[in-house]
Amino acid sequence: MDHKRFSKIVTSAKQFEGAAHSVFSMYEGSKSRVISLHETKQTLAALSVAQEKLFTEALNCTRESYFRAAHVLAWAAFMDFLEEKLASDGLVKFHTARPKYAKHLALEELRDIVKDYEFVTISKELLLITKAKMKTIHGLLSQRNECAHPGSSEPTMNETLGYISKLLRYIKEIQPKTL
Repeated sequence: MDHKRFSKIVTSAKQFEGAAHSVFSMYEGSKSRVISLHETKQTLAALSVAQEKLFTEALNCTRESYFRAAHVLAWAAFMDFLEEKLASDGLVKFHTARPKYAKHLALEELRDIVKDYEFVTISKELLLITKAKMKTIHGLLSQRNECAHPGSSEPTMNETLGYISKLLRYIKEIQPKTL
């Protein structure tokens, strides 16, 4: 088989696969919905390599029905993004908002001592998010905590896809903002 013919077959197969995912993604339990969300994630330009990898792992977990793990990984990606955004001015405004942390000059130090809840609260104080969004994100943190610890939390595919989708939407809203 010549290269040109093979290339046409591969292109046709990819087009068929895309069309099939598009059709199947409309069905509630379809794993093709993960593919659609993966495409949404790819539209986000400002994700770091680490954040991209964490979201990809979250989507892979979702595809394999490891929904609790997907929540934890997606939250980790979101928090990495948010913390990097809060540090984008060299932590100047962060330290102004929380002078008690002024002696900690590196983001890595702050990650060890500042809870995710407080990072989200500071994001509201620095106008990266609104009060309503802060409350919603605190709720997403609570869901992450339920998934990360032993208990009765058993999210469904729909819940997991919704969770990841919300985090991606908040990243998209926060991306263009500056401190």
